Amino acid sequence: MAEYQDIYWWSADGLRLHARDYPGADDAPPVICLPGLTRNARDFADLARALSPGRRVIAVEFRGRGDSAYAKDPMTYVPLTYAQDVVALLTEQKIARFVSIGTSLGGIVTMLLAGMVPGRIAGAVLNDVGPEIEAAGLARIRGYVGKSSNFPTWMHAARGVQENNAAAYPDWTIEQWLAMAKRLYRLSSSGRIVLDYDMKIAEPFRLPGGEAGPDMWRALAGLAAVPVLVVRGGLSDILSASVAERMVAALPEGDLVTVPRVGHAPMLDEPEVLSSIRRLLARVAEPAA
Repeated sequence: MAEYQDIYWWSADGLRLHARDYPGADDAPPVICLPGLTRNARDFADLARALSPGRRVIAVEFRGRGDSAYAKDPMTYVPLTYAQDVVALLTEQKIARFVSIGTSLGGIVTMLLAGMVPGRIAGAVLNDVGPEIEAAGLARIRGYVGKSSNFPTWMHAARGVQENNAAAYPDWTIEQWLAMAKRLYRLSSSGRIVLDYDMKIAEPFRLPGGEAGPDMWRALAGLAAVPVLVVRGGLSDILSASVAERMVAALPEGDLVTVPRVGHAPMLDEPEVLSSIRRLLARVAEPAA
């Protein structure tokens, strides 16, 4: 049996979108994994393997990433549209309730979904993102998103990724950098290793406010009734320790786990994070439909 199956659905504006569907038990809400700005479903492969077959896991690829179609209008590359695309997936798959695991941008989309589909999020993991984003981290992201790069071999790509991200993962081995390169890049038809996203996703992100949405603290409050795990990289330049602590204080069922010597963002397969996710899922026992 295949590890996962590819599933597709259509957005309201006619884009064919893609996700990886890892099979699991149908007596609990499935896990919907939402990736970061330039990332795709491959980021969640290790987490999905760890949770499946006990739990169904769907790893989404936002429009313009991976095997999802690129948007004709780059101004649709915004969190609200991504959230609307996820709602279309929920409808297509007949998912009544779910656990949302969102990394960075995916966490912002999770907070928006809490208001768009009230009562349907059974629990959430917000990975290295919150209602306030550090200015230094935003400047760093704006400095690289949408800038194309390509390499002749996977090892060259791994070294390039290492050069740009060494501060976030100071203890990583070359094997880990190679794995990250294979998550972030793809092999093109010309045999080059290229980034696996539409460079135009940068256009709205570079506009002031384009990285999130209005009053994300209010959006976070939409998760107040469910278990929420806040994951923070100890070296993060996106989610500060003080904001993370305020998030947990604002969430009656909130927990915080900090991954030492990791920046933006933890991979979610770290032992302390995985055990915390398992505890959250154990608290979410209601049927999926």
